[in-house]
Amino acid sequence: MTEILLALFAGAIVGILFSLIKLPLPAPPVLSGIAGIVGIYLGGMAYSWIIERFFS
Repeated sequence: MTEILLALFAGAIVGILFSLIKLPLPAPPVLSGIAGIVGIYLGGMAYSWIIERFFS
């Protein structure tokens, strides 16, 4: 839970700083960003599963 709160806090700070200096936010659109994060997570899990299943 602490990691989630720290990540949220860091993201808020970055968002504020980028807005202050009038730069576009360093994030993809909401839905495609979430889909990308979920895809990265599932890909990492699939890799672990494949390694355990076929190579150990």
